[in-house]
Amino acid sequence: MTLRSQDPRIAIIGGGIAGATAAVHLGELGLNVVLMEKSAGLVSGPPICHLHAGGNLYREISEQQCIDLLEQSIETVRLYPHTLNVRPTLIAIPQSDPGQPEEILPRLVTIQNAYRKLVEQDAANQVLGAVDNYYRLYQREELERLAQQQQANPPQSDDEWVIPFAQHADLTQLKYPVVLVQEYGWSVFRLAASVDLTLEALPNCQVMLRTELVDATFQDNQWRLTYLDAQGERHTQTVDYLVNACGFETGRVDDMARHHRQRLVEFKAAYVTHWPACHQWWPEVIFHGPRGSEDGMAQLTPYADGTFQLHGMTESITLFADGLVASTPTSAQPKLPLYLQHKIERGWPMLAQKDRTVRAIQHMSRFVPSFDNAEFAGTPLFGAQQIPGDDVTLRAADVSFEANQYARLEVVKGSSALRAARQLVAVWQLKPDAGELSIEAEHPCSMAFTAQQVEQQAIRLCHARGYPAALAKVYGL
Repeated sequence: MTLRSQDPRIAIIGGGIAGATAAVHLGELGLNVVLMEKSAGLVSGPPICHLHAGGNLYREISEQQCIDLLEQSIETVRLYPHTLNVRPTLIAIPQSDPGQPEEILPRLVTIQNAYRKLVEQDAANQVLGAVDNYYRLYQREELERLAQQQQANPPQSDDEWVIPFAQHADLTQLKYPVVLVQEYGWSVFRLAASVDLTLEALPNCQVMLRTELVDATFQDNQWRLTYLDAQGERHTQTVDYLVNACGFETGRVDDMARHHRQRLVEFKAAYVTHWPACHQWWPEVIFHGPRGSEDGMAQLTPYADGTFQLHGMTESITLFADGLVASTPTSAQPKLPLYLQHKIERGWPMLAQKDRTVRAIQHMSRFVPSFDNAEFAGTPLFGAQQIPGDDVTLRAADVSFEANQYARLEVVKGSSALRAARQLVAVWQLKPDAGELSIEAEHPCSMAFTAQQVEQQAIRLCHARGYPAALAKVYGL
């Protein structure tokens, strides 16, 4: 595919992690970008809290998907260096789960070897700590020994990170070994802040918030876009390339553009809690369980100031009984039940927020009994996630192309966003010399901001969106 003009204009519809990252990448390359987002801010979709640098939370995916997630995560961290919460993740398998720890160990070796090769290719890829420390195993006897120790402030070793878990988890309920892996936390608010600061500094990027696309027509080798502004007034623009980055609403633009695509959409939520009794540095903790059952996976994600985000992969907590929907032969847009659509558009009733948060606390306290005195701390993080095709286990996906300079960004995990944006440039030949420089050299605006600037902007976003500032603060090393 070749350029439609010497100075092409690219419209990106949707300002979530995929669309915003594409705008950052294309903008840093000097291309003319229009980014339309119908809400009041960028990167405000489904909850992002974990960098899936190896896919170790997903026992059901292939080794190749794990390696893809590892590579994509490393690229993304290099683009957004101030968004990580550097602390490990512990993965435990309860006695109630049919799986065995030994089943995931060979895959850990494969992922570690893939990480080693990436670091050998480029030392800048070593963003997950030393390769030899990528994972570690803990037997029950080691955890019981660590339970007698005091944690340093902040922790200086993997053992010290494990101490709170050893002291508070019910070790009798677990199979051994427990796995520690260097999959870090990922702050969605510092991610949004990084995007905001960068796009504001790029004069060739036009960001249009509270702007809704209502029609897209391809004529005379260009896309004619009709949209409503914040006041509901109708306008048109003409662009050379159209990028559909609408997340769970990708099918709406597919229908406008007459490019059908099969997909799933799943509504999910995570819950914000405060644990008043907690004065330690926790790792993230995963207690595996069969998805959708009452014993579904429990996920404890730590933030600053005793704040924890919870997932419980049951239909009464993170999942919803009718929350997974599919496209139809007549429309590429899956239709969520009205009550879930209303949650996205209008917010949650307070009673429903608190009810599911209490269930999430109860679910976690099965494994961490002292967590039962945690409290509701604010609005759940929620949204709908698209999954291209019909495989609900798919986690590593990025972009698909159609005729007429039309593409979809179809990321399932946020860490796939930069890879997708780079494919736009390559397939459409937007910048012949793109990719010759390092990620850092290719994105000078993104690299120009300090960790403090990003954190301060993220705290402002938390306040504006009604979330505790703890979700924006740097946590870990």
